Amino acid sequence: MEDHVYKLVEIVGTSRKSTDDAIQNGLTRARETLRNIRWFELVAVRGFIDRDGATQYQATLKLGFTLTD
Repeated sequence: MEDHVYKLVEIVGTSRKSTDDAIQNGLTRARETLRNIRWFELVAVRGFIDRDGATQYQATLKLGFTLTD
């Protein structure tokens, strides 16, 4: 295994369906702007309930990606 230096960022993915979808939505969006993502850590899971009772799941993720030259 090669030695790497990683940069960390924290994001929050959301979904009205499930926590799994919130994670996938966050990762999908992060891949559009970040290169070399190597791992993620699920930091927190929350939910939001609006006045009408609709639920939104929120997943906070730490992402690690390798730095390029």
